[in-house]
Amino acid sequence: MKIFVAGATGVIGRRLIPMLVEAGSEVTAVARTPAKAKQLEKQGATPVMVDLFDARAVKDAVAGHHTVINMATSIPTGMRTFLPGAFKENIRIRTEASRNLANAAIATRAQRFVQESFAPAYPDRADEWIDEDVPIMPSKYVESVAYAEAAAQSFTKSGGAGVVLRFSLFYGPDSPFTLDMVKSVKKGFAPVFGGGDGFMSSIWQDDAAAAVFASLKVPAGIYNITDNLPMRRRDAFDLLANALGVKSPRIPPLWLTKIAGSLGDTLGRSHRLSNAKFRQASGWVPKVPSVREGWRLVVEELNKGSAKAARA
Repeated sequence: MKIFVAGATGVIGRRLIPMLVEAGSEVTAVARTPAKAKQLEKQGATPVMVDLFDARAVKDAVAGHHTVINMATSIPTGMRTFLPGAFKENIRIRTEASRNLANAAIATRAQRFVQESFAPAYPDRADEWIDEDVPIMPSKYVESVAYAEAAAQSFTKSGGAGVVLRFSLFYGPDSPFTLDMVKSVKKGFAPVFGGGDGFMSSIWQDDAAAAVFASLKVPAGIYNITDNLPMRRRDAFDLLANALGVKSPRIPPLWLTKIAGSLGDTLGRSHRLSNAKFRQASGWVPKVPSVREGWRLVVEELNKGSAKAARA
């Protein structure tokens, strides 16, 4: 099977590529720099340098592939998140690039199109479980996910299998977001919005990549990609503090969520996501069922890295 992957060098893409290659697929992967191209070659993929905003170039690159996977994003981290225009590039990727890739897949008669999406676009449902029947209600911060999902749905309407994967919050020992969380909790502060009572849904990065791989065989549709046990924010960050061996962090006051605008609105919502639909369709099961196990793994990996640095 010939598979085209955009976003191949991101935190999920670089885990996904070896899975596809090991399964016997012929993988073409987008690289933005020569260094990234070499990385992809080492993983067994064929790199291609293509501007995802150039519709004609995308069509030429996608031609001849059975499946197109779009995992491309450009999400700022740390304090850059709050800068004006910080999400401009990511918005453009989810609107223009997603549309270009889906149109190219349609024009070149690909059979499957897989599109990443963002589960925090769901409305706040307090303690209720959220499945795929709940309509999304994205704030300005993530309204571009609606365009990305529409691209996949247009592919399905054309006769192919368009699959939307609504990911919960990624975490893992090489995630910039996770490392920022660890630093904050060590300082006694939980970097969250919405208070401690709301639910927080997460997905271990390796499990997220495995879900993308599993999506190659599911029916067209929308699927939540999340772990088995969402946790209240207070409990989740208490567990992280315990794994780090520090005191429980302070939860920011609710007024901070309000002044953070659209970003605070999105990340402050209570999301108790269900992965039942995807598990039933694919047979996928997350190896890390919750942050209860995941935080411990993060700390173990970080400690290993510190030990290696000390010996160097």
